[in-house]
Amino acid sequence: MTLIRWNPSLLSPHRDLYRLHDEMERLFDGFNGNPVARGLFAPPVDIEETAEGFVLKADLPGLTQNDVKVSIMGDVVAIRGERHASTPASGGTIHRTERVTGTFERTFTFGTAVRADQVAAIFRDGVLEVRIPKAEEARVREVEIKVG
Repeated sequence: MTLIRWNPSLLSPHRDLYRLHDEMERLFDGFNGNPVARGLFAPPVDIEETAEGFVLKADLPGLTQNDVKVSIMGDVVAIRGERHASTPASGGTIHRTERVTGTFERTFTFGTAVRADQVAAIFRDGVLEVRIPKAEEARVREVEIKVG
């Protein structure tokens, strides 16, 4: 018995149009900058801005702190590293490999003055967190308004 994936669009009179749409999405997934579709390892990164600075969080599962380097020059922070290919257990055979391996580099420009001497990086549970404080002149200050 052959299993066929259920698709509600097959019941629609426009099923050919739905099928064409799905095929076009699959085709363009390889061109839209999706790093996995291109076969490159580019870990996802979240960037948060606070009044005091910036916080970067990068998902790096399977890496250790020795596999990752963080550097800063001016207002540009670079995260570099390498994910190594796993080797099969003795006598084992790999049938499929989908996890992307290799070196990666992500750079982020903040466009505001930062305190490079106070940048802190913590690696915990496969997540790299980099805290970049803003320079005093880049912080927002409240100005008191006086009645004239």
